[in-house]
Amino acid sequence: MRFNPEDWKKKTQENFEEAWHEGPSVLTPAGSEGKYPFLTYKRAQEHPVFATINRLRETYLSLGFDEAENPVIIDEKDIYRQFGPEAMAVLDRVFYLGGLPRPNVGIARKQLDEINEILMSHRSPLTHHDTIPVSQSHHPAQYQMMTKETEEHLRETLHAYKKSEIDGDELTIELAKVLGVDDALVVHILEAVFPEFRALVPESSRSTLRSHMTSGWFMTLGAIWEHTPMPIRLFSVDRCFRREQAEGPTRLMTYHSASCVVAGEDITNEEGKAVSMALLSAFGYTDFRFQPDEKRSKYYMPDSQTEVYARHPVHGWVEVATFGMYSPSALAEYGIGVPVMNLGLGVERLAMIAYNANDVRQLCFPQFFPHTLTNQEIARAVRLREEPSSPEGKMLAAAIAHVASVNATAQGPCSFDTWEGILGGTKVKVAVEEPESNAKLCGPACASGNRCAPKGYQRVSLISPQWQHLRQHGLKRQPAAGTLQSYR
Repeated sequence: MRFNPEDWKKKTQENFEEAWHEGPSVLTPAGSEGKYPFLTYKRAQEHPVFATINRLRETYLSLGFDEAENPVIIDEKDIYRQFGPEAMAVLDRVFYLGGLPRPNVGIARKQLDEINEILMSHRSPLTHHDTIPVSQSHHPAQYQMMTKETEEHLRETLHAYKKSEIDGDELTIELAKVLGVDDALVVHILEAVFPEFRALVPESSRSTLRSHMTSGWFMTLGAIWEHTPMPIRLFSVDRCFRREQAEGPTRLMTYHSASCVVAGEDITNEEGKAVSMALLSAFGYTDFRFQPDEKRSKYYMPDSQTEVYARHPVHGWVEVATFGMYSPSALAEYGIGVPVMNLGLGVERLAMIAYNANDVRQLCFPQFFPHTLTNQEIARAVRLREEPSSPEGKMLAAAIAHVASVNATAQGPCSFDTWEGILGGTKVKVAVEEPESNAKLCGPACASGNRCAPKGYQRVSLISPQWQHLRQHGLKRQPAAGTLQSYR
């Protein structure tokens, strides 16, 4: 069911534990059709980027490439090994990984007393003044003060957390076991008694997120090249991360690279041309053009870095890929003793061309961009809250809609016979009416006056007390006598 986010923000700020326990109250109980196995899902729409990834994977596999997964976290020293003197410029655009240090939490008498106070009063440390009566607690009895053994166990648990013997996401539940309380109350205790946790500042490591797939290929090939039959053909389609100055219509800080390597004693740059044509032909490209890349990355051999341009039947000549031969200097850092050709292309770039997109941000994250609804989409979004299920009920609904539409502009007071038939074993006669003067039958509320009366029901004036009673209360069958009575 819908709920008010602002109300829940307020509840959480006032009393986190109580709000957390009330969370399931926003769920609408599922009816029989909303439970497994009656609840089923049907195939839906693919995301353009992942649809492109699937096509690339299928094409690579059909060309005889084995799929690999390369490391995502790259140590800074590997960047120096791969790029040499160029490493500093490369590191300027990578993301370094950081994390919160483990606090050295002290447990003095003061902290133990504060914990005992919370346990005994069930006080909300978020407000520092709200006390939940024990009778309203989620536990049948009041929490007890810590024993000496519990205090010592608490110290041991926090010390184990400091030494990384307990993971951060396990700390709350481990402390709850020690104290014998609900884990939501432990969150309160950490917030109120140990401000060291909130005061922590992230610290950077020397580990980076992969900015391009090449960083992983050197590590993978270094591990397998001596005991894998030649030639080695591998591909990987995965995320890379680049610390750009700003994201824009053609640039994101995280993107997917569809990269491959071919390694062997007789491998040359001609492999890049052949792979480019075979791979991109699957996407409708016909002619290909290869020209030297001015960037000249130092992990490639001189004059081997090549840009791939392909002719698309709609978009004409477009740049789609880059390939080159890895430098022996970089390969030697990983003990690799055979030539290696590497080709890479940006998945988002390929998807933009395939889906006629002019902004990569909107292509990847359409949920964050306004979408103009078509009339058809609006019509599909309109649903009836309730509608008849019996054939007679459906005929009645259609008759009401037809009569109301035909006489929509009729001025009130007015009434139009609509349908006669059997509903629930009772003969009924239905009329569509508007009792008010200077009002049309179908005003802004459109279907505002549908009433039914039993066959032979005496027709009365629209302003008579009987009709007013019928308008207000409606009709229902009286169980014993089988007659119709008014109801709301």
